[in-house]
Amino acid sequence: MAEAIRYSIEPRKIQFDGFQVARLLPRIGIKGVGPWLFFDHMGPHQFEAGQGLDVPPHPHINLATVTYLFEGEILHKDSIGNVQSITPGAINLMVAGAGIAHSERGPDALRQSRHSVHGLQLWHALPEEHEEIAASFHHYPVDDLPRTTLNGVKIRLLIGEAFGLTSPVRTFSQTLYAEYHLRAGQSAAVPEDVEELAVYAIDSELNVDNEILAPRRLALLTEGTHHIYAESSTRAVFIGGQSLGKRYMWWNFVSSRKDRIGKAIDDWKQGHFGAVYDDDGTPAPLPDSDSYALMSD
Repeated sequence: MAEAIRYSIEPRKIQFDGFQVARLLPRIGIKGVGPWLFFDHMGPHQFEAGQGLDVPPHPHINLATVTYLFEGEILHKDSIGNVQSITPGAINLMVAGAGIAHSERGPDALRQSRHSVHGLQLWHALPEEHEEIAASFHHYPVDDLPRTTLNGVKIRLLIGEAFGLTSPVRTFSQTLYAEYHLRAGQSAAVPEDVEELAVYAIDSELNVDNEILAPRRLALLTEGTHHIYAESSTRAVFIGGQSLGKRYMWWNFVSSRKDRIGKAIDDWKQGHFGAVYDDDGTPAPLPDSDSYALMSD
């Protein structure tokens, strides 16, 4: 039997002021999964009273960020005037386009007591013809995202089209993002007609055509049909879509053009991204280097 998993990606552990993140993408040698180039699993992290998530103002270009929480709350503010709280089950889509800066912080009310933050943040590239569109921000409440039950498995379609459902979340190319809740022994209905596809086990391992996918591992699937079932109760997500070709990445910048990355670096140094509305925190400094950069030709 042919192997079902083309790559199984283990996370790199990253600390942001004590907040742990498991980073699955980017990864040297792997161009991404469809348009998806970046995949962070945040937490779960317990904050004590008086503490909270604090990601200071920082910039993006030529991509879209997608934030999805399982637990907790994050307050988004950006340089085009948006202020939006994200809570579990909702989608925040920020289209960076020609450039935007934003911050992500724990709301003041949440900091009054001990609390947990747990979720995923993914970035997808924009097609070349959309890379320099005007920046925009879109919030989709939990009740706006379609859901279904297949094989007894509860599925929420976050982005794209699958199983006769269409998500309202804005897309620019074929893009898939779906959340599954599986109980022990249940099989996942695998989305069809997706150019590139991967599955991520969140809580417990999955069995992928008799290959074990450990929790917190991202499996890029081979072409063809697959039988995926839960060894024990777990959440999982499927991501995928149309590959958009080579992209360069450095720090928070993604582009099809290396010189565009250089311009973004200069723009951030010169303060050309604009101030984040209602956030007087010190902007993130430009790093001296980026160990996750994908800048080679």
